[in-house]
Amino acid sequence: MPTPHVAPYGSWKSPITSDLIVAATIGLGSIILDEPDIYWTELRPSEGGRNVIVRRTPDGRISDALPAPFNARTRVHEYGGGSCVVHDGTIYFSNDADQRVYRLDPASAPRPITPAENLRYADAVIDRQRNRLICVREDHTIAGREAVNTLVSFALDGEDQAQQVLVAGNDFYSTPRLSPDGKHLAWLTWNHPNMPWDSSELWLGEIGADGSLHHTRQIAGGSNESIFQPEWSPTNVLHFVSDRTGWWNLYRWNGESATPLCPMEAEFGLPQWAFGMSTYSFASSDRIICSYVQQGICNLCSLDITTGELEQIDTPYTTIWSPVAAPGRVLFGGGSPTEAATLVQLDLDTGDMEILRRSSEIAIDSAYLSIPQPIEFPTEGGLTAHALFYPPRNPDYAAPEGELPPLLIKSHGGPTSATSSMLKLGIQFWTSRGIAVLDVNYGGSTGYGRAYRERLAGKWGIVDVDDCTNGATYLAEQGVVDGKRLIITGGSAGGYTTLCAIAFRDVFKAAASYYGVSDVEALAKDTHKFESRYLDGLIGPYPERRDIYQARSPIHFTERISCPVIFFQGLEDQVVPPSQTELMVEALREKGLPVAYLPFEGEQHGFRRAENIKRSLDAELYFYSRIFGFPLAEPVEPVHIDNL
Repeated sequence: MPTPHVAPYGSWKSPITSDLIVAATIGLGSIILDEPDIYWTELRPSEGGRNVIVRRTPDGRISDALPAPFNARTRVHEYGGGSCVVHDGTIYFSNDADQRVYRLDPASAPRPITPAENLRYADAVIDRQRNRLICVREDHTIAGREAVNTLVSFALDGEDQAQQVLVAGNDFYSTPRLSPDGKHLAWLTWNHPNMPWDSSELWLGEIGADGSLHHTRQIAGGSNESIFQPEWSPTNVLHFVSDRTGWWNLYRWNGESATPLCPMEAEFGLPQWAFGMSTYSFASSDRIICSYVQQGICNLCSLDITTGELEQIDTPYTTIWSPVAAPGRVLFGGGSPTEAATLVQLDLDTGDMEILRRSSEIAIDSAYLSIPQPIEFPTEGGLTAHALFYPPRNPDYAAPEGELPPLLIKSHGGPTSATSSMLKLGIQFWTSRGIAVLDVNYGGSTGYGRAYRERLAGKWGIVDVDDCTNGATYLAEQGVVDGKRLIITGGSAGGYTTLCAIAFRDVFKAAASYYGVSDVEALAKDTHKFESRYLDGLIGPYPERRDIYQARSPIHFTERISCPVIFFQGLEDQVVPPSQTELMVEALREKGLPVAYLPFEGEQHGFRRAENIKRSLDAELYFYSRIFGFPLAEPVEPVHIDNL
């Protein structure tokens, strides 16, 4: 075995380059089973971030079902999801450019079946008995008015583009689900200021001869109860997930009350940031294939509904999503610390697994992969917080004796979200260059029960910042990382945590903000409907508690910031408008701090284009190399840094 080169942390040459990350990587989305074919969506950075619907036939042939330039993406709630549905080979999808629903028949071109108005659609289900689609509609036709959300139906053939409003009056709707016999519709709804993971309601209605709903009633949910994924069994029995015990568990509705199927301190639900999210599916009338999270690790299981017995299904995956079951098999997305997102088909009788699609065909020697170590560390109030620690790893290099690695703290978005242990080349990009990473599931993250999630209630910008700061200082005090080279980075809500951490704490020596919130008051006044009252629960009601909003907005405390910062921003971002970032950049520039700003034309909230993802990674690395003075193993396109 060759002797490793001795080189400073950060300067190691890595096979995990930004070109490699974007050139051969796709995002894997919804899985749809339309017997005998399998469909899924792929986000392709190499095609400008286009979402493509892909078909796999029983003989294993894979082909694009959606022709360019069509892009299957809905902007309902801005985050989208649930953009397409398939039946008997006919695809119905929302097209990104005009947000109309299109019908795509085999061997035909897509044709619109909704009017050319400022309307958006998501989360559709097909009602074959009545030859219609039922879906969420978001109405943006009146400028200056908050968008109006409803459940609507319209004809599958598009000949008559008239639409029937089925349910209206609440602020939000999702997950309309039709019983197999076509007699009942279940759906979720919630109102400002709640988010669906705070308080949501499950409703049930009978479908009349004219297609309208009758005898509608709320059957679950309400104050301090979150409902997730109503789903019908093949025998017309409604099931759902509720966190009424403090944990998202599975329930069955018997017509009068709900019965828990397998109560346990585990999360069978998810924060519903996007439409179409799922954690379970029926393999038969008495068998559910489900996934749950416990202590940050995801498990795939088979649940016998009649006995309540939960049987583990052995897989190599620690992250599992969107199971779609059928008799004898289940399709799902999976990943592990050594395997990126993958679509899998598993034989429920033999346990045999078949890989349908990988998010990346890149073969990376596992010797270069840093395996995450789950850690718990002390934080404020005598509590503990959770994170995944990735030590530097590259078999070709060793650091000079006595040198400790820089630490990059990653603060995930949401903030009601969570990081996972699945292979992320964006993290391995750093660790293979000699920079340690701590991926923090701060208080407020999902996967640890409602009480952990509610730690952030009224304390956004405090609890998350404390946990990220305490995670960094914990590793520094353990002698694992260099306490003088602590970095924090995050996107969106994680960008806010990043900016708060450098404004209100004096721990980090550099930071990177990806479309981060700098002014929460501006966010409360100028953001899209889905999140327009989110901050009521995270900070306080606005404008009644304007004092708190100002006190927690880094833009008002730039004089406290003393470390260099690099900012990345999409110029079409409707969630965090560019003005927020640009005000922050200008303030730090005037203060004389080293600051860099990279705006990207055509990008929204989260970057989708390969060239911009690559540029961001390289620019962030270049920035740290200049701030901390380590040489780069290979040339990187320079970034203009003011005041350096």
